[in-house]
Amino acid sequence: MTSAAATAKTSQPTAAADPAAKKGAAAAEKPKKIKEFSKKELVDMFRGLGSMLRAQINTADALKYYSQGLPNKGMVDALNRIREDIATGVNVHEAFRRTGRFSETIVGLIQAGSDAGQLHHAFQSLADRLKSELYFQKQLKKATITPGVIIAVLSGAFIVSQVKIVPQVEEMLNGVGAKPDGMTAIAFKVSHFTQATWPVFVIAVISIAVVISQSAHVRNLILGFTMSRWRLLRLLIMSLRQMTFISTIRLLHSNGINLAKSIRVSANSVKNTPFYNELRTAADKYEHSGVPLSTAFAKYTSVDAQVTHMLAIGEKSASLDAQLEMLSEMYEEDSQNHMTTFTAAISFLVLIIAVALIAAVFIGTFLPIFLMGPKMMNSAT
Repeated sequence: MTSAAATAKTSQPTAAADPAAKKGAAAAEKPKKIKEFSKKELVDMFRGLGSMLRAQINTADALKYYSQGLPNKGMVDALNRIREDIATGVNVHEAFRRTGRFSETIVGLIQAGSDAGQLHHAFQSLADRLKSELYFQKQLKKATITPGVIIAVLSGAFIVSQVKIVPQVEEMLNGVGAKPDGMTAIAFKVSHFTQATWPVFVIAVISIAVVISQSAHVRNLILGFTMSRWRLLRLLIMSLRQMTFISTIRLLHSNGINLAKSIRVSANSVKNTPFYNELRTAADKYEHSGVPLSTAFAKYTSVDAQVTHMLAIGEKSASLDAQLEMLSEMYEEDSQNHMTTFTAAISFLVLIIAVALIAAVFIGTFLPIFLMGPKMMNSAT
């Protein structure tokens, strides 16, 4: 019995450790999320590959030549893996997909170019498409991040003046027995309120910023609410989204991918937006229900009436590629115009906020000294 009990005791820790060991093994086996390459790197890569393919260099050699000397070791490894897969007979698009470093939109266009025997054209189209996306991405950051930093710095200056400088002014006035009145009393009350609430305000702003940066759902809710209240923002966002998926559909369809699949793949370019599910639904209805493309877009998506109108013309006149090209160019021009207007509006708004914050710092810090100067002099004499 003694040996049996000892055996049971020694077996208990092993049994207890098994679940932990299993969890550790599962965590070790869980694949890490692979980060996609930046748009700038992809633009350079597809331009280089496209130029080599146009010069009659085969795909494997083009991948080899481009990877030599690249500073990005991750891209070098991915290109080498693609070249090895191609050498074993794997399709070009499937080799790109296996790396996990390229989106389905990119893989779909590579497949279209490969199937049509125009891979160089697909690479060049991808470079142009990504360059356009990169331009608008930079413009959006310029219109939002820089003003945000300016407002944050000025807000910090206002808080510092109210918490550090104004109390010194108030203490100095109290030291000479000068009683604040009028604007001076209001300035001191604002300072007292700021001193009591600034930690809560800063924590709230940081928490909101973290939630917005981490949650796509929250970003969509805020963006949707703002778009419903600000017409210019709504026009800009809708133009950017429609330009994105229409140009992707055009690129895929013009390179031999059937229309339903082109729409589904293009939906990936507007993922985490309402257009994503709408486009997939429209593609399913078009493919399985036999409804015209323009009808599917009109009934199951929230695209502009101009889009459905031009799609209907393209279907009737067998010029769908031409209409898609016209729509993508039209929305790109609209996006540039709306972006210019939006940037000007944001700059004007930031200017007003900056002037208000600077005025608040000046009034709160220096106005009490100017107003109470005569009283301080009388008290001193």
